[in-house]
Amino acid sequence: MKKRVLLFAFTLVAILQNLQFPAANAQTKGRMVTVLSIDGGGIRGIIPGTLLAFLEAKLQELDGPNARIADYFDVVAGTSTGGLITTMLTAPGKDNRPLYAAKNITSFYLEHGPKIFPQRSRNNFFSAITNILGGPKYDGKYLKSLIEGLLGNLTLSKTLTNVVIPSFDIKSLQPIIFTSKEAKASVSKNAQLSDVCLGTSAAPTFLPPHYFETTDAQGKIKTHDLVDGGVAANNPTLMAITHISKEILLGNFELVDMEPMDTNRMLVLSLGAGIAELEEKYNVKDAKRWGLLGWVYNNGATPLFDIYADASSDMVDIHVSTLFQSLRNEKNYLRIQEDTLSGDASSLDIATTKNMQTLIQMGDSMLKKPVSRVNLETGRPRPVQGEGTNEEALSRFAKLLSDERKLRQRE
Repeated sequence: MKKRVLLFAFTLVAILQNLQFPAANAQTKGRMVTVLSIDGGGIRGIIPGTLLAFLEAKLQELDGPNARIADYFDVVAGTSTGGLITTMLTAPGKDNRPLYAAKNITSFYLEHGPKIFPQRSRNNFFSAITNILGGPKYDGKYLKSLIEGLLGNLTLSKTLTNVVIPSFDIKSLQPIIFTSKEAKASVSKNAQLSDVCLGTSAAPTFLPPHYFETTDAQGKIKTHDLVDGGVAANNPTLMAITHISKEILLGNFELVDMEPMDTNRMLVLSLGAGIAELEEKYNVKDAKRWGLLGWVYNNGATPLFDIYADASSDMVDIHVSTLFQSLRNEKNYLRIQEDTLSGDASSLDIATTKNMQTLIQMGDSMLKKPVSRVNLETGRPRPVQGEGTNEEALSRFAKLLSDERKLRQRE
C-alpha cells in the first residue's frame, strides 16, 4: 500500500508543480491558498462543529467579533453532514453575512437532530422491519422542510466563498460534485442550495434519495437522482485540492502571483466527524454468515456503508498527508480526527440529548489531544512530537489565516 500511495503522491506533485494556485476573490491576491474540508458523519457533525467554533473564536480574537469562517477560506468542502455545515457557514443571510456563525452549529444539531433522526423510528420494531424490507429508516420530511425553510431560493452561485459538495447519482452511477465556481459559469449547474444539501446528506438506508431537476440556457432539463456524497468521498479534502487544480487548468481562476509550487503555498484544514475506535467493530467470524441483507443491515448497523465511509476518509488522509510530507510541508496540512468512538457515539443517527452531549465533550477533548499525522509505514495516525495540541495548532492556523486575509486587504 505504501508504494501505491507514494506513486499517487509523486504523480500529483508532478502535476501540481506546473500549476499556480487561485484566490477565491478575483480582486485579491495572496501568498496562500486556504482550504477547509469537513467529513460526513450524521449527528457526529457536532464534533467538527465544536472545532470550528473554537477556530472562529480565535479568528475573532485577532480580527474582531464579526469575523466568520467564510472570510478566510478560498474553498470550503463538505460531504453529507459536512455539506450541511459548509452551507451554514457560507450561505448568505442577513446583510449578506454567513447564515450561521460557527458557534451556532452545535445548537443547530441539538435543536434539530432529534427531529431529523427521531428515536421512535430507530427503536420501533415495525419501523425496523420496514427499513429492512423496503424504505429508509427516516422519512426525511423534517430535514427537507428545515433545509428548504432556511435556504429558500438561494442557489449555489450565491455562496460567500467557493464551496465543493459531493453527492452520487444512482441513475448514472457517477459522483456529482457541486461547486459554486461551476454554478456561476453554467445555469444548469446552479442548483438550489437546499437541493444540494438534501442530495449530499441522503445516506442510503437512513434517508431517502433526493431527486431534482436543473435547466440549462437552452431549456434542456438535467435530472439528478442523488444519494449521500459519502458514497464517493466521505472525506472531501482531496476533492477540494483537485477542484483547485482543475479550475486552474481550465483557466477559470485568476492566478496568484507566486512561484509555481503547491503545498508550500497551501493551508489545508481537514476535520473528521469521528470513527469507531480501532478495536474491531465487525469481524470475519460474523461476516462469514452475512448474506446481502447482513452486509446492508446488521443489528441496527450498516456494515457496508460504514466500511465505505471509513475507508474513503482514511485513504484520502493517507494520500494528502503523503503529498504534504513528501514536499516537507507537513505543517501546512492539519487533519483532526477522533478514532476512539464507541457505543452510541459511533452511530450516525443516535440523536439523544445524552449522546449529543457526549459528542460535544469529545469535540472539546480533541482540542487537548496532541497533533497527529499519518505514519507512512503503517497508514495510521500517530501523535507528533513538538507540535503541541490540536488547540495550539488551530490557534496557529487562525494566525496564518488572519495574516493572509490582511495581506489581501492591503493589496
